[in-house]
Amino acid sequence: MRNLNLDQLRALLEVVERGSFSAAARHLNLTQPAISLQIRELERRFGLQLIERLGKQAHATVPGRELVEAAQRIFRECDLVDAAMHRFCEGWIGRVRVGTVLSAMIYRLAPILSRILLDHPGIDLVVTNTPTRKSVENVIRNKIDLALVNLPVEEKQLKITPLYLESLVAILPPGTRDVPDEITPDYVARQPLLVEQPSSSAFPLVLGWLSGQASSSRPPMPLGASEALKSAVALGFGMAIVPEVTVAMHMSDFIVRPLRPPLTRTLALVEHRNKPNEPALEIVRNALLTLRAVEAIEPKTPQRRRNKPSRRTSAPG
Repeated sequence: MRNLNLDQLRALLEVVERGSFSAAARHLNLTQPAISLQIRELERRFGLQLIERLGKQAHATVPGRELVEAAQRIFRECDLVDAAMHRFCEGWIGRVRVGTVLSAMIYRLAPILSRILLDHPGIDLVVTNTPTRKSVENVIRNKIDLALVNLPVEEKQLKITPLYLESLVAILPPGTRDVPDEITPDYVARQPLLVEQPSSSAFPLVLGWLSGQASSSRPPMPLGASEALKSAVALGFGMAIVPEVTVAMHMSDFIVRPLRPPLTRTLALVEHRNKPNEPALEIVRNALLTLRAVEAIEPKTPQRRRNKPSRRTSAPG
């Protein structure tokens, strides 16, 4: 069967919309015989009557109405194609979808994303806060193009590029008494501990650090991401273990202590191994890789911080 002729479909739409061959011809800057010929060719192609005349008015038959609906969908798709190609002519480069863990989004990405948008206004950049496990799934299913995740991640379908090590520290409510210079698993076992949700990458990391120590007087309380943990600790609900970067600007809100033994996690960039490389994707990827350039992937030993106790009522020690 021959391919559909868009000019014939356009003639059909105009005849049905305007109710006459002559009105359709005037709108399309064609002669009435030319419009009639296009309709006849279309009817000959399908072997169906598509237009019927009632007096001076032209109306679609039942198959004609169905073909009109299909033609309208076709022309909507054609308009989308035209718009997409027009964006390229105007300097549009492409769209890149990035998933990222919350701590990286809040504390690491702002200057990088701002620079991308400033230097490359032709890139549509879509950034979403997504936990590591979900980001990995979305990259594999091609729902996002790049993701910043916390290791470990083991997927043969992914290309994994470690970026930097992130130290974790303990935070305690202001006014907590007799806090040691370094926090050990034995000390944590005697405190009310707040942790991220079990679905987070931090949950097994913290529990692994605590494993083998004395049993806690109460199980850890899952509460959400680092930002939720900080709020709860500041209110005196317990202590938590969070990335050091999340409290760097808020030392006065908590008692902050390094961990012994140190606990770190690695932020990495992941993408599908078979993802076609496109200009926009390469630009965003290279920008995210600057995280690796400015921070060596080596563990840091957090400096001891002797926060002065607050005058607030002490939380249980």
